[in-house]
Amino acid sequence: MTASRYTVSDVMTHTAIAIGRDAPYKEIVALMDRWKVSALPVLEGEGRVIGVVSEADLLPKEEFRTNEPRPDEFAAASKAGAVRAGELMSSPAVTVHPDATLAEAARIMATRRVKRLPVVNGVGMLEGVVSRSDLLKVFLRTDAEIEEDVRHSVLGEPAAPVGLDVTVADGVATIRGALSDRSLVPLVARAVRAVEGVVDVRMDLGTPEDAP
Repeated sequence: MTASRYTVSDVMTHTAIAIGRDAPYKEIVALMDRWKVSALPVLEGEGRVIGVVSEADLLPKEEFRTNEPRPDEFAAASKAGAVRAGELMSSPAVTVHPDATLAEAARIMATRRVKRLPVVNGVGMLEGVVSRSDLLKVFLRTDAEIEEDVRHSVLGEPAAPVGLDVTVADGVATIRGALSDRSLVPLVARAVRAVEGVVDVRMDLGTPEDAP
């Protein structure tokens, strides 16, 4: 039974707004406001990502305008006097590759507490940007699309139990049929849950003896 086929390249924004290390503070703020983004990749040379400037990197200038930083705030306060992207950016950048799964990208965002990830190739060149909202696009798939995907990629696999079918309503996949080997129930459920767009999985299974 196969896992999800969707990768970051399927949902990312391919035309990414980026800046150079000499971009001034006010230009960065203006770009974020214009394009409604919370972070911008910082590029060097032909497009290699060397860092990211986020809203969190910009806020110390306001936060410490009049307030003296506590000892545990010295690192953040050091950016209050920064005026260029190279001084403001967080480096090295937290990035993801285009062939990463959506689950992998979501895990990176959660563990590193970022809202957007530059998508880079094997040599660190920018190919796009993926955001939290991009990862949620899979939940816009129709029930019919999800249903067909489950039938093809899970129930249609040679290793899958025979005699099972699926219906999908509001993203909830219900698996029905007769299943003699109950040890396969969690495996089937896990495979169905891995299909992009599935919100939940319900198992409505009998045994071959229950069949009319």
